[in-house]
Amino acid sequence: MALHTRLKPGKEAEYESVHAVIPPDLDAALRAAGVRSWRIWRDGLDLFHVVEVDDYAKMRAILRDHPANIPWQARMSELLDVEDDYSGGDSGLGLVWELP
Repeated sequence: MALHTRLKPGKEAEYESVHAVIPPDLDAALRAAGVRSWRIWRDGLDLFHVVEVDDYAKMRAILRDHPANIPWQARMSELLDVEDDYSGGDSGLGLVWELP
């Protein structure tokens, strides 16, 4: 699953600092929700995520009200241009091309 998010201006260093250490309970919650890997690249304010998970919709349903994810999402809402409130049918970025 590929995702795109955007930082608020001036939050680049803070975002990277916050992600230097992910809380252990959030790590465990992500893994329990089926996440095998989550990578994030930054280009200016744009963030590009690649999430390796079998069922992205199920992962989001599990994490929506998870006690480890709620404070994390509150923290991210301070840094991201658009808050992820888990209310929509986020389906990630559409694949345009792939080198097989």
